Amino acid sequence: MAPTTAPGPHVVALGGGHGLAASLSALRRITDRITAVVTVADDGGSSGRLRSELGGLPPGDLRMALSALCDDSEWGRTWRDLLQYRFTSHGELDQHAVGNLLIVALWNQLGDTVTGLDWVGRLLGARGRVLPMSAVALEIEADVLADDGARTLVRGQSAVAVAHGQIEHVRLVPSDPPACPEAVDAVHEADWVVLGPGSWYTSVLPHLLVPELADALLTTRARRLVNLNLAPAGEAETEGMGATELLAVVHDHAPALRIDVVIADPRSVEDVHELEKQAESLGARLLLRQVGVGDGSPRHDPLRLAAAFGDAFETFLGDVGTAVG
Repeated sequence: MAPTTAPGPHVVALGGGHGLAASLSALRRITDRITAVVTVADDGGSSGRLRSELGGLPPGDLRMALSALCDDSEWGRTWRDLLQYRFTSHGELDQHAVGNLLIVALWNQLGDTVTGLDWVGRLLGARGRVLPMSAVALEIEADVLADDGARTLVRGQSAVAVAHGQIEHVRLVPSDPPACPEAVDAVHEADWVVLGPGSWYTSVLPHLLVPELADALLTTRARRLVNLNLAPAGEAETEGMGATELLAVVHDHAPALRIDVVIADPRSVEDVHELEKQAESLGARLLLRQVGVGDGSPRHDPLRLAAAFGDAFETFLGDVGTAVG
């Protein structure tokens, strides 16, 4: 699928890390109007070190989103690879990503988070805009039920991501953080809002817990799409959970949120009828499409995912045909 010359719908994609990057890599093939709204709770690796040392937002997930929006040209590929490059040394620079340092340096120089991200986007020729979901750095805490029945409180994104046991609920600290105003505006102005895939509890659900952003998701005129993970059991935080359970967790954390479309790869669905029932309970149509790479590994194929997004968008343009199948 060649990049479109038409502007396409305005799509706001919510998430973080590799999951959001997968959605953005697909979306930039079908529209030039993309806004990525990125979680800002990362406290591990290079981002965690910079957050601890310099304060401010963790840059890592924002860097990955910018890299995913780079054009597939020599210019875009070169800057994408540079942003993702990590130093290897025996000193303080070890495992710092160049893009993280560039973003934080611009923030310090300009004194404004959004302006700094916009400048990086202009440098890269990014096909879209990247925004933080909140104006302040956040922490995630989770109630985790252990195999022996004991409940524990786990705090910090990196700790929650590897917590052993069943995560019952996640919260943000602070509990009522200010949303990024530009992100709220983008959700209100969007034609489509895409939630997922990604680390469900630490990258996807946090967007539903920022009050102003959650309210925008409830009141926007945009259609809402949930893109389910390819391998629900592939991460510790969702170990043992199937596609239907992942969708139910969205309802648990945002009971009033209505969904229009759910995209799922049939190879990752154990019971299609149960998933369809869960989707319908949220007001959504289930769109089954093969969106993973051909070798069966849990990685999205950008062209296949772009086609699935196109099918979903087209369904509501003409509202014809069946969405299931």
